[in-house]
Amino acid sequence: MSCKAGQRHHPLRIRQPRLSETLPGIGRPPPVFKVALTPPDLSAWRAPTSDIPGVWIFDSGRAGPETVITALVHGNEYAGGWALEKLRRQAPVPSSGRLTLILANLEAFERFDAANPVMARHVDEDLNRLWHNMRLNGRDHSSELDRARQLQPFIARADLLLDLHSTLWPSEPLFIAPPRQRSAEFACALAAGEGLPRTVLTDLGHHGGSRLIEHAHFMSPGGTGRSCLLEAGPHWEAATVTVMESAIARLLAQAETIHLCGQATQDTCEPEMAVVTDNIIARNADFSFIRPWEGGVTIPEAGTPLARDGHDLIYTPYDECMLIMPNLRPRRGQLAVRLARRTAAPLRS
Repeated sequence: MSCKAGQRHHPLRIRQPRLSETLPGIGRPPPVFKVALTPPDLSAWRAPTSDIPGVWIFDSGRAGPETVITALVHGNEYAGGWALEKLRRQAPVPSSGRLTLILANLEAFERFDAANPVMARHVDEDLNRLWHNMRLNGRDHSSELDRARQLQPFIARADLLLDLHSTLWPSEPLFIAPPRQRSAEFACALAAGEGLPRTVLTDLGHHGGSRLIEHAHFMSPGGTGRSCLLEAGPHWEAATVTVMESAIARLLAQAETIHLCGQATQDTCEPEMAVVTDNIIARNADFSFIRPWEGGVTIPEAGTPLARDGHDLIYTPYDECMLIMPNLRPRRGQLAVRLARRTAAPLRS
């Protein structure tokens, strides 16, 4: 049966009654992660000239864009710490405007232990799920929420925000932009640079809460702030730092043009847009993928089995289905993978 490209022609979940000789979640050894990149020395960020830990500001003294680069939103994603510390030592005063560098979660970073590297992601809660005004203006307190409130003034004045991240499981690097055309254009301007990931993904948010790139300053329909997130590669590999440094160099070279025109002056390749269509949540403790999929892989045919979730078998719902950052060991209720399809143009809003 044929259908138009991108349309569904296969169910996402199909119930497959089966008997199991083991209890859910039993017999799965804990994963072992290789930490090939040692933690950076970030002591200089404890007492910066801004008087706010983790924040360095470089002001040109001339009118121009407010450019903000954030990293270490998750304490164990310290490839971004390497990239920003190297940049800080270069004293990168922009030709116009102001550049603000932020290492967001130093407290979590200081808890990093290579023997259990996933435990330093946060102290109390995920700092990248707290950026909705209801959380920021509420009465709750946590280490991360208090830190978000401390950093909010720098975020709220940004014309261009690049948020640096890395991945726990193997995945091709990509840019992620919130569903605003101006931010998708920003991400595309970066992705068109040499040596940078070409894929720009847009989605409708994360089920756990608002990410930094979804702060109201960037989501307001009448606003001008542009934001995007770079997933630069595995957490603890030197190649991930290299991708981040390339993105930073591209941003600093093109910031003024992107701010004024929404595009860069020089492109070396054509970005590829993709839109998330489905978030697959693990409903059972024994969720498992058919094979250890890597992020960025595109599966040609609809109806290809992806994973088992209890008695459900999960399939690709359409042809040319892209897998976005599969979590190979999701807990019950966690996001296991996002499904996306390629599109010809940024999501307009």
